[in-house]
Amino acid sequence: MLEFFAGIGLARLGLEQAGFRVVWANDYELAKREMYQANFGAGGGEFVLGDIRNVCGAGLPAGAGLAWGSSPCTDLSLAGGRAGLSGAESGAFWEYARVLGELGDGKPPVAVLENVTGLATSHGGEDLAAAIRAFNALGYSVDVLSIDARRFVPQSRPRLFLVGALNPPTGYPQTNSELRPDWLQRVFADPTLRTHRAQLPAPPAPLMAGLGLCVEDLPPGDGRWWDGRRTAAFLESLSAVQRARVDRLRLSPGIEYRTAYRRTRAGRAVWEVRPDDIAGCLRTARGGSSKQAVALLGNGCFHVRWMTPREYATLMGASHYKLDTARVNQSLFGFGDAVAVPVVEWLARHYLKPLLSGEWPKTDSSKHANPAPRRAESRAHTS
Repeated sequence: MLEFFAGIGLARLGLEQAGFRVVWANDYELAKREMYQANFGAGGGEFVLGDIRNVCGAGLPAGAGLAWGSSPCTDLSLAGGRAGLSGAESGAFWEYARVLGELGDGKPPVAVLENVTGLATSHGGEDLAAAIRAFNALGYSVDVLSIDARRFVPQSRPRLFLVGALNPPTGYPQTNSELRPDWLQRVFADPTLRTHRAQLPAPPAPLMAGLGLCVEDLPPGDGRWWDGRRTAAFLESLSAVQRARVDRLRLSPGIEYRTAYRRTRAGRAVWEVRPDDIAGCLRTARGGSSKQAVALLGNGCFHVRWMTPREYATLMGASHYKLDTARVNQSLFGFGDAVAVPVVEWLARHYLKPLLSGEWPKTDSSKHANPAPRRAESRAHTS
């Protein structure tokens, strides 16, 4: 496989666990390459550092079965400027399409684009349609899926996946899936787009708990817990509803964990604590409002601190990722800008590999209902 916008290699982890092998990877950020090579080794020269605008199809290894592209989401995210695929960063998608086109007849038979779900609504849906048309122009039929990492790890992280196939599955019914919600159906109804809907097994049900299994057990004296003054300022910033939630959990028996984000409300910086045992979506560490905090509550106690790099890694399904030489913000940025490992592995096993082999599994439609909720530890520490 060819790995575009490789970041710190979490897509690679998921794909390798499904049996794929990376022969070429590219990203332009040195800090991400440092983490990538610390985990996958510097030998072989498969990681090419540089702007994708300088990548030429003629220089890529021939014969790859899959191209994976987790292109920048900055201009598509609700937290960004919403410039869409015409934006300076998210517009890198067009370079991805250009390189695939330059591969000519040697382009991979399967090409994937992963991005935030904001791609589906950007410019009234026109950006998603434009991306599909770009794949169509290269000969790919496109399937579109929305998968939340919460089905595998206790983190709310919905992402969009475009699966382009030169040889889409035939001889099977064009089936829907809960991974193609109503808000995606306009794509498949558009006669100007070449799309397909592959038959897929039911994905795991969304987790309802499990954050505590991913939190590092730091002793009370650890300097990463905030001091009394800073903790008091955190509590003072809470709204009445938020404070009532925190007080209820603080006074309850046993210990629980919650995550919190700093927000700006009516021009004032405040903290908001999630009501459930699930982490909010991890983000890149650009400023304090993007970093997630962890609160320990119960037995009359309340402590709070920033989430650690190891917790970020575990919530991305990469608990054994090597972090020895990485700086804290380097790690938080790398994981916050990545795709969850078990999502990629599931997609690769149940979709990408059958697509490449041509051996599409027959699926019993009677088993398409979600299974019973599983214990969070079944996937929370997958790496």
